[in-house]
Amino acid sequence: MAKSDIIIPPVTAPLPITKRWSRNLTPASAFQWLALGCQDFRTSPGASIAYGVLIFLLSAIIVGGLFRFGLDYILFPALAGFMVVGPILAVGPYVKSRLIAAGEPVSLTKMIFVHPASGPQIMFTGVLLCLLMLVWMRAAVIIYALFFGLVPFPGLAHIAPMLFATPTGWAMLIVGGVVGALFAAFSFAISAFSIPMQLEQRTDALTAMGSSLALVWHNLPAMLTWAAIMLVLVLFSVATGLLGLIVVFPVLGHGTWHAYRAVQPI
Repeated sequence: MAKSDIIIPPVTAPLPITKRWSRNLTPASAFQWLALGCQDFRTSPGASIAYGVLIFLLSAIIVGGLFRFGLDYILFPALAGFMVVGPILAVGPYVKSRLIAAGEPVSLTKMIFVHPASGPQIMFTGVLLCLLMLVWMRAAVIIYALFFGLVPFPGLAHIAPMLFATPTGWAMLIVGGVVGALFAAFSFAISAFSIPMQLEQRTDALTAMGSSLALVWHNLPAMLTWAAIMLVLVLFSVATGLLGLIVVFPVLGHGTWHAYRAVQPI
């Protein structure tokens, strides 16, 4: 072959960071995920309801344990921490939505006994999320001590006047709200897609969490709307004495799976 006949393929420039992670999603996409989550819930609803009952019982046992051992002062941080570890508990609904999309039969057994593509890496992600929740709960206790010193926790029956009727209480609420929002934003960003990603793809925990963070950051309008929907529904569940989790938790899990599928490259 003559030297002049050699063809050198053109060099393709890598995609810009924004193009790589942005999916041009709108806030309306979040409501579409919620609708798809409700649709998956109605498909073989018994499995989703049974899974929701298990989550409700687990939550009730934890809350009851806090009161039983005199740890009611961390009840509110623990409820907020539920948003941190929720994604790892929602593996079951992710699996069900995946089975529905594949046209395979659904069962509670398949939702509980999961075989993720990433293997034990998904458990490592769960451990990291649990550690993050523990850090948040410790930070909440420290914030209380900074504003009220060594004053014992007055109990749930007297906490409202203490927080809302004093300047110190309002200051603590503001600082605690800001710190809590930072924890919630970070945990949401690293967990929104990392667990579904490890369920379907063979990847390590840190790569999955980094990818989730990038996808959330570059699709903020839709993801902020989805986070707001989740917050409203979780607060509704708390207002119902956690009974709402029986329906809300599976629906949000199914919806999160559809959010994950929406950000996958075509």
